[in-house]
Amino acid sequence: MTVNNHTIEHLSVNNLSWSCADKNVLQQLNFKVNKGETIGILGPNGVGKSTLLRCIYKYLKPSTGEIYLDGVNINDISRRQFSAKVAVVLQHPPSGFSVTCRQLLATGLVSQHKWWQAIDYKKEQRVIDEVLEQVNLSDKGEHIFEHLSGGEKQRLLIGRALLQKPEILLLDEPTNHLDIRYQLEVLTLIKSLNITVIATIHDLNLASAFCDQMLFLKEGRLVKNGPPSAVMSEDNIRHIYGVNAHIDRHPTNENPRITYHYSEALYAAV
Repeated sequence: MTVNNHTIEHLSVNNLSWSCADKNVLQQLNFKVNKGETIGILGPNGVGKSTLLRCIYKYLKPSTGEIYLDGVNINDISRRQFSAKVAVVLQHPPSGFSVTCRQLLATGLVSQHKWWQAIDYKKEQRVIDEVLEQVNLSDKGEHIFEHLSGGEKQRLLIGRALLQKPEILLLDEPTNHLDIRYQLEVLTLIKSLNITVIATIHDLNLASAFCDQMLFLKEGRLVKNGPPSAVMSEDNIRHIYGVNAHIDRHPTNENPRITYHYSEALYAAV
């Protein structure tokens, strides 16, 4: 978000490290996230992308370093206050849920209920209707969650997170296992929310198209950070992923577009 040509800092990560069983998974990460930005966390498998998200949403405690939300250390924010500001959609949708989409969405409203307050069920249903419309699932309210397609499940879980009315939405591989249509649907929805979004993502071209900033991790370290036009280069892809690629501009949005070399020159020295 920009106000009078000044960006508003929403979240900052300072000197963050996380270790497990004598392995340094994350090492001395430093970056800032501005309000309203969509941030992509990228890098090869096993570099700590999901671990970084888990530290941000307080599932893991960093070995060293701090994370600040609106200038306040997240360790000083209660779970209830934190969940009112930060919502999370994990990589693997829940299974075995023999509930309707409406019933699943209603669980996203539980944190807003005070124990001494009577529940206004009519108001609750209106709110659920609004979210179903927002995620383009108005005709699926009475359908069983397990019977939805992968893309529909992901959109519904994003809708459930939105019922928390978060300021920040965290997503772990939101397009994983989806075909290209549902990938585009989910990312278009995320981009339309006008809130701060931080997501791990594998597809570099999708990240380039939808992210305002891209954070590249390698061996647990932040090696590149910036807008796609600044960090998507052939040298960077070679250094981070160990593959050769050609970078040009996408014809519809002018963002960097990657074409990989399918040849004997595929693998590069890193």
